[in-house]
Amino acid sequence: MSLGLLLLLLLALTAIAFVAGRQRALASVRGDARDLHSLPGYYGQTVALFTAVPALLFTLLWLLVQPVLIERNVTAMILPEDIAVGSSRDLVMADVRRIAEGMAVLQARESLADGEIAALATQPDALKDRLSSVGVALAADIRPHIAEAALEYRAETAFGRSVMGAGALGLAVAGFLLSLWRLTPQFRARNVVERFTGVLLIAASSIAILTTAGIIFSLVFETYHFFELYPARDFFLNLTWSPKFGGGSELGLWPLLWGTMYVSFIALLVAVPIGLMSAIYLSEYASPAIRSVAKPAIEILAGIPSIVYGLFALMTVGPFLRDWFAQPLGLGDSSSSVMTAGIVMGIMLIPYVSSLSDDIINAVPQAMRDGSYALGATQSETIRQVVFPAALPGIVGAILMAGSRAIGETMIVVLGAGAAAKLDLNPFEAMTTVTVKIVSQLTGDTEFASPETLVAFALGLTLFVFTLGLNILALYIVRKYREQYE
Repeated sequence: MSLGLLLLLLLALTAIAFVAGRQRALASVRGDARDLHSLPGYYGQTVALFTAVPALLFTLLWLLVQPVLIERNVTAMILPEDIAVGSSRDLVMADVRRIAEGMAVLQARESLADGEIAALATQPDALKDRLSSVGVALAADIRPHIAEAALEYRAETAFGRSVMGAGALGLAVAGFLLSLWRLTPQFRARNVVERFTGVLLIAASSIAILTTAGIIFSLVFETYHFFELYPARDFFLNLTWSPKFGGGSELGLWPLLWGTMYVSFIALLVAVPIGLMSAIYLSEYASPAIRSVAKPAIEILAGIPSIVYGLFALMTVGPFLRDWFAQPLGLGDSSSSVMTAGIVMGIMLIPYVSSLSDDIINAVPQAMRDGSYALGATQSETIRQVVFPAALPGIVGAILMAGSRAIGETMIVVLGAGAAAKLDLNPFEAMTTVTVKIVSQLTGDTEFASPETLVAFALGLTLFVFTLGLNILALYIVRKYREQYE
């Protein structure tokens, strides 16, 4: 049974449970809802919850456990001679999954019986040709044991889906009958529904925490695996980035970290002055009519996809900087440079700095401005000596958060700064960042058994720790130095 069909059946059964629960509650008091402890709808919701929730939890748990069990059973069928030179057991298992999926496609398209699929599995060359015809690409030739493993993988997957469907529907029916039997006029259905709603809200609020924990766990696990294959000392102290699949790689962090900091620094040099000045104008000088037009116009920049900014850097800003600055000054002849990516990224960050700073400046009480004016200060003096100092902690936090956004940007750097990992002070030279190399190391047919691939997780963990530190610093500054005004 497919997952979609199972969910439709559970949805239909849940709807029936709601109607049945409501009707049973009313029937127990001969239609007089005043004799019920709760409103009739609560009784229907109670039966629906006991019908759907256990079945859905069972389905979710089964979907998490089944692949692990099947992978463990099928992996044991792979013999050492089935693993080609330069390959790994993980790559062979990837081929097993592709073959199993291809068999399902073949059976659906050509209406083949299970026996015909099994017979085809005994002819590896013919099977590979048939799989190629439906677009299944394999990393190696099909060996007899691999075909057998694919058949077993397919059989266990089908059996698991049947068990999942039967178990989920059985739990749904059992929950439906049990909850329907428990309904009495004195049953506190409203309390049950409200407790479930509270649990649901707690689960929803925990998603962000659990997601963060999952991200950290996956990064730490793969990073630990990387440091088992590559020395941590070389990663953190080496000044050369030169990955070579097959051995002999130099995977130093510092050229990538330097490029990331350099591009982000130039981006902030562009975004912070323009963003702050626009925020001060919008909050202190602009009329309501101008503000109602200018503020949304600035915030449109935040809605432009980063790939569009990257194309703008590649086609417009890069050639302009090369022709008018880099070549005349003898600093380079490439349109891809740190300056190109930094300027375009700075333009992208303007609405972040502007909007946050505008909100912070507007939060300064008007009484402080009025007191300054009463003492004879001009509007510009009031802004410089009263409003801006009061809003400074929040503005600093906004700048640090914009810096975190700049550090994590990828597409603008790919198209605007190039992919050269090096330590250089020339802003018109092509460089790269941590995020770009994470993408490049994980692009293409890669196996998670070489340091050249696993280094992406070490880079990701480094970037995560760095940006997390910036965000914590921003929150600390805002909370530590924020002044409370009455």
